[in-house]
Amino acid sequence: MPLRSPICTVVGHVDHGKSSVLDKIRGSAIVKAEAGAITQAIGASVIPLDTIKKICGDLLEQTKLDLTVPGLLFIDTPGHAAFTNLRKRGGNLADIAILVINIKEGIMPQTIESIEILKQYKTPFIVVANKLDLIGGWKQNQESLLANINNQNPQATQEFETKLYEIVGKLAEYGLNADRFDRVSDYTQQIAIVPASAHTGEGIPELLMVLIGLAQKYLEKCLSCDVEGDAKGIILEVKEEKGIGKTMDTILHDGTLNVNDTIVIGGLHEPIVTKVKALLEPAPLSEIRDKKSNFTSVKRVTAAIGVKISAPNIDEVVAGMPLIQTENVEEAKEEVQSQVEEVIIETDKLGIIIKADSLGSLEALIKLLREEDIPIKKASIGDISKKDIADAGANFETDPFHCAILGFNVKDTSAIDDKKVKIITSEVIYEIIDLYKKWAEEERKKKEAEHIDDLTSPCKIEILKGYIFRQSNPAVVGVEVLNGTLKANSPMMNKKGQQVSSVKNIQENKESVDKAEKGKQVAISLPNITVGRQINESDTLYSDIPEEEFKKFKELKEHLKEEQKMVLKEVAEIKRQENPVWGI
Repeated sequence: MPLRSPICTVVGHVDHGKSSVLDKIRGSAIVKAEAGAITQAIGASVIPLDTIKKICGDLLEQTKLDLTVPGLLFIDTPGHAAFTNLRKRGGNLADIAILVINIKEGIMPQTIESIEILKQYKTPFIVVANKLDLIGGWKQNQESLLANINNQNPQATQEFETKLYEIVGKLAEYGLNADRFDRVSDYTQQIAIVPASAHTGEGIPELLMVLIGLAQKYLEKCLSCDVEGDAKGIILEVKEEKGIGKTMDTILHDGTLNVNDTIVIGGLHEPIVTKVKALLEPAPLSEIRDKKSNFTSVKRVTAAIGVKISAPNIDEVVAGMPLIQTENVEEAKEEVQSQVEEVIIETDKLGIIIKADSLGSLEALIKLLREEDIPIKKASIGDISKKDIADAGANFETDPFHCAILGFNVKDTSAIDDKKVKIITSEVIYEIIDLYKKWAEEERKKKEAEHIDDLTSPCKIEILKGYIFRQSNPAVVGVEVLNGTLKANSPMMNKKGQQVSSVKNIQENKESVDKAEKGKQVAISLPNITVGRQINESDTLYSDIPEEEFKKFKELKEHLKEEQKMVLKEVAEIKRQENPVWGI
């Protein structure tokens, strides 16, 4: 069975040079190849083996491999969002990935996200330590990358080694054993780091050498495909083309697709069955992302390739959906829909609502949320709708911490401002998860603080000398709040732990108030006691806190002020004179 081209994708943090690396690879291929030797296809660039051999020169001879892969297919939409779109059963559509890291800046949030997604899909990858030309005093010669590295001045060499091993150390924190590509002894156990400059082209031949070597050596089984069999692919993007209508940019990873073939596409609610009206490729060597590209109509395409498909009734198709060309429509419907249902979740259990722009993105978000043990009530594709707000709002009474909608690469189109529902959207999955966890923690603290308000307020007061306004029925005395907060209706005890009365009323400047903070001097009324019998001038009284409430305070201690903690400690000491295990 022939080998197809390995499908490669480029991922990494914004502005670290993903597009530049891809453009440089493509540019080098165009320069080194004869006219038309590099095939441009929708959403992808196919670089044949002969062209790769020309770019790498003598480097490939060092691998001593009998190269049988036909070339490399680069997904032409770099970025982690596109990468997560490209999901197929059993993993990611990409066979291999290039993780681009700016050597000066090191690992950043989207780098971490890319690493986690690569790990979860078990996609082998190579690290490109890009922007080598920004190392202070770096000089580029016309020699090989390794010769260049060895010919730098001491300052440039030191900065280069330092920055490189900062990346090695950081990758180790994520469980990855990495080293510079020429120091890697076992590519199955270590991640190769290729220093490069997309600006100057330095390191690009070495990158392609490592990439093709890895693909040949370790991916051979994955790359076997039946080029004459049913076509299988993933929808990369759905867009409107002038004069053509709705089209699907598709990556075929298996088989052959012809005009007039019947195709079955996964749908949000049910499979979509249609016929290929046209297969379109851009003009040779034109820039894929250039909207001015002229498209060429072809009758047949073979994997692995990117192609624009024109077909009727595809208004409901969304990015990331699987596509199968088949004569057995019912069987294909079951297969594509089972792939969709693996990802889209809807249950009656409690949890958050999540939305994403594609099937692959949704799967990536679900997996990362599960790792955080965050429950999911419903997961679906598309912008946030009024129904999503209603579904999330239904959680409020029973599950307020999950009264949230997380959206990855989507917008809120509901036009509803529901104060109960927290909406968090971002283009970075980790940012969404971190923001949600922060919000949930803040909500938990608010709820706990509300519980504290329901408990007897810890306070310590002193009856002021010369401020006995009434001796009994009720006793009215002037007090100073020494610690904590005095609240109306608080039961009060003396230093022996005996309850003496409850605070019926608090007056400050002859006006009734609900509470008095530390340092305040107020008048309080105490029913059912007489000054001179149960209490006296200069006595210290404490709020009489029930044992169960004291235990609750211990659970919520992170929300207590120091003065409250001090009062609770004294109350416990008093209570334990009679019962040594009180409150324990």
